[in-house]
Amino acid sequence: QVQLVESGGGLVQAGGSMRLSCAASGSIFGIGAMGWYRQAPGMQREWVTTITTTGRTQNADSVKGRFTASRDSAKNTAFLQMNSLKSEDTAVYYCYAVIRRTRDSGTYSDYWGQGTQVTVSS
Repeated sequence: QVQLVESGGGLVQAGGSMRLSCAASGSIFGIGAMGWYRQAPGMQREWVTTITTTGRTQNADSVKGRFTASRDSAKNTAFLQMNSLKSEDTAVYYCYAVIRRTRDSGTYSDYWGQGTQVTVSS
């Protein structure tokens, strides 16, 4: 089994900062890209950011210059540093990871966390 567990969500005032963590555990041979999506009430889930195994990141236009993804590969953990938060950043944030479970499998699959609520008050 593979688990992704997010932490760090909560309530913050507009203009503030918050850091999310996503820890992968279980039967893991290797992890490829990791990243974050978010889903606001009544909206579709939208992509936020991706970080590759080499640390290269790509961000959605809506968060560029404010959100920064990072990872600690030794700990199978990804982070999302969110600065200058806006009310429109309010959403449930989901992390994902592309994981190869065994050496023999040869394939990677997507795994998702359970989500963590981020609420930005204006």
